[in-house]
Amino acid sequence: MYVGLKMLTLDQFVTISPNTLVADAEKLMEQNRLWMLMVVDEGKLVGYVRKEDCLEALPSRATTLSKHELNYLLAKLTVEKVIRTDVPTAPPEMEIEEAAHRMYIDDIPGLAVVDPDNKLLGYINRSVMLELLVEEMGLVQGGSRIVFGVEDRTGVIHEVSGIIAGMGVSIIATGTFFHNGSRIVVFRVKTDNPEPIVKAIEDKGYTITGPETFASEWS
Repeated sequence: MYVGLKMLTLDQFVTISPNTLVADAEKLMEQNRLWMLMVVDEGKLVGYVRKEDCLEALPSRATTLSKHELNYLLAKLTVEKVIRTDVPTAPPEMEIEEAAHRMYIDDIPGLAVVDPDNKLLGYINRSVMLELLVEEMGLVQGGSRIVFGVEDRTGVIHEVSGIIAGMGVSIIATGTFFHNGSRIVVFRVKTDNPEPIVKAIEDKGYTITGPETFASEWS
């Protein structure tokens, strides 16, 4: 899966121009419950502004400026004065897991998606990543979840998939996780009664796991 296929498109988030008034930018963030806004000039990404940047730039409520002076200042103070240019970006062809890894390592909430000419195409954030995890694990499609621990060896997915297919049950999703050096494989299968499949997997020497397997680690 690629970033360009899962990103928020331009019609799904708010952008502003360098000429947008700081007061208007701050109001947009307040109304849309945002912490930042992308700044776009003729379709190209030029930076972003944060809510705190806008608040710091705006006059304090305790200002001694007259109403006329205040209105004049607010009419002149544009985003261009407070813009930040260190925007984390990603190309649309970046693999989704690479984008997630970068967001995790750099501790950033999202990435602006741009083409080679720096044209803004979209934005991908942590919410999208969480939605993708739910989608990839097949949760909304129902069925049953089967989890088992295995040695880190080749052929496991193929073997267990064969067992499930041989029983005439469809596989909704699969996933592999690692815990304390051990490999844990998850299958979501399209059945409300996974017990026959569980028994067949156990008969092949696999160890089925569940919350009770790890209870001592969080109790």
